[in-house]
Amino acid sequence: MLRVLYLVHDLSDPAVRRRVLMLRAGGAEVTLAGFRRGENRLAAVEGVVPLELGTTRDARFAQRLAAVARAGVTLRRRLAGLARPDVILARNLEMLALAGRAQAIFGGAMPVAYECLDIHRLLTGKGVASRGLRAAERHFGRKAGLLVTSSPAFVEHYFQPLSGIRAPVHLVENRVLELDGPADELCLRAKKLAGEPWRIGWFGAIRCRKSLDLLSAFTRRMEGRFEVVLRGRPARSEFEDFDGLVAREPFIRFEGAYRNPEDLATIYRGVDLAWAIDFFEEGLNSAWLLPNRLYEGCRHGAVPIVLGGTETARLAGRRGIGIALRDARLETLVTRFSAFDDDRYRTLQAALARLGPKPWIHDRADCAGLVQRLAALKAPTAEPTPVPSLLASKVDCHDH
Repeated sequence: MLRVLYLVHDLSDPAVRRRVLMLRAGGAEVTLAGFRRGENRLAAVEGVVPLELGTTRDARFAQRLAAVARAGVTLRRRLAGLARPDVILARNLEMLALAGRAQAIFGGAMPVAYECLDIHRLLTGKGVASRGLRAAERHFGRKAGLLVTSSPAFVEHYFQPLSGIRAPVHLVENRVLELDGPADELCLRAKKLAGEPWRIGWFGAIRCRKSLDLLSAFTRRMEGRFEVVLRGRPARSEFEDFDGLVAREPFIRFEGAYRNPEDLATIYRGVDLAWAIDFFEEGLNSAWLLPNRLYEGCRHGAVPIVLGGTETARLAGRRGIGIALRDARLETLVTRFSAFDDDRYRTLQAALARLGPKPWIHDRADCAGLVQRLAALKAPTAEPTPVPSLLASKVDCHDH
């Protein structure tokens, strides 16, 4: 059985929980270690007790770097007694830095895979800080045997032209984890009752103030014909007063966190449409990512709303699904949905139904494929080079 040491930046991230479940379903034994992000509850996985390396704060980059530095000093003690891993999977740049330290502690001869599912804006700039971060990524990733990422646009727009990472790429999209395989057909929502509002679900990482402002203005303009249901984890550092903002909106409500994948069917079947737009890193990460909510909504029959010119819209366009907005203006949204009716909705749902659930899920075979790819990695050769400071101002894609 492959032993994987999974180093993560945020133990409470639901995507971390999903990856652990995926690795275990693929036949790996997983040791999970990482940072607690503020007061967020840990994303528990039965049978896995995470090793906490410290506490970090959302949107506090310097604090995170200091926490990583402290963890590096104490890592030998924290890892004492653990079985030697066969491979280290490091999520995000700060954990890639710790992966090298863990390698040395365990003898330095196990391979490292770098998992990167978001490209922070600081990595893409031209300034001293951005160049320093890319130099750090290049240094700490020089022995990485694999890059695991979730969107081909990350490779096209960042890893090929800007990053110094030269490892082969393994594409693992943010699909819904269904270990026992899907039902043959999507479960579509029943016909809307007369007078019932259309419901837009915005689920997952709630971090985009521009989306909240746009949806607030839209639902007010539509005078209750549309409602927005929020579920997940609000990034409160991005909102002055998230709870107050939502409370003041007559047609928007927040219904708390949920478990992924266990609660997905329930929450998506309560909405008609899925908000698959993100302006958090507008023009950069938000244009390149393929968000969880795209796959989750499509898997459960919620029609995605996407923004033209993004990787999300390109995927939706290739598959002939969803509602694409040409821009993010309120008037565009109002015009697009003013005449929205049940006939139009059923046509959009029928397009989803024709694809079925398979394009949106990972099953046990996909999990086994990821573990097999990790198991095939070779141990790196020794290559001493100067270590840059994190504080300094042939791509082979597999679709599993």
